[in-house]
Amino acid sequence: MLDRQPAVAHSRPAPSLRAEGITSGYGGVPVIRDVSIAVGPEEIVAVIGPNGAGKSTLLKSLIGILRVTQGRVLLGDQDVTNHPPEELARRGVGYVPQVNDIFEPLTVLENLEMGGYLLAPARIRHRVEEVGQVFPALPPMFKRRADKLSGGERKMLAIARVLMLDPKVLILDEPTANLSPKLADALLSEDVKRLAGAGKAVLLVEQRARAALQIATWTSVLVSGATRLEGPPRDLLQRADFEELFLGAAPGRSAAQQDEEENEKK
Repeated sequence: MLDRQPAVAHSRPAPSLRAEGITSGYGGVPVIRDVSIAVGPEEIVAVIGPNGAGKSTLLKSLIGILRVTQGRVLLGDQDVTNHPPEELARRGVGYVPQVNDIFEPLTVLENLEMGGYLLAPARIRHRVEEVGQVFPALPPMFKRRADKLSGGERKMLAIARVLMLDPKVLILDEPTANLSPKLADALLSEDVKRLAGAGKAVLLVEQRARAALQIATWTSVLVSGATRLEGPPRDLLQRADFEELFLGAAPGRSAAQQDEEENEKK
């Protein structure tokens, strides 16, 4: 049994979104228990841990897809526990799921317009232009059907669609899933970092733990549905047992080696 260790005090911004001791799951035995996490403006908070640790469950609980049975979720100082995703979208929380993240039969432009469904028509056009400046590769593809996009283009569109409502908080669930190592690194080191630099609070669940640690300002490690460690990535990496215990690396093989092997399989 691993003991959760208190994080050393570090200066962090006031949280835009935070969870306080939440417990949640799919009915029956909870998947996550007594989990707390926070993210503030210009932060990238990475949630990492072995497969089955409850990382995606945590994100779904924050945005109201799964019911929180204990604890609470706060947006600023407002309690939004178990509020539906569409209400959180109106309040400035953007969520990009791992799958089903775009409307495949629609064009790129139509996907963006759908993302701005809460906006007036004139505002939608303006936001399309602004989002196109964030992702300049998108405008030349506006007339292309989304199901004709590459994996990297598809994920870019998924994030851009959520950005249409100009969220203050951006929640990304496994954004590099099924991407090549090169595209995954670019998405994290360029796009995600740029969004945080523009003032977004970015909460990220990422399968490529080492890549996530390289861009994160704060990291939370989930093991078996509970937070076992949290702090700045550089502090966590100093632990001799970090890779084996918290990244799910098998004895004798580092997490980096396992990541490389997984990438070779794709």
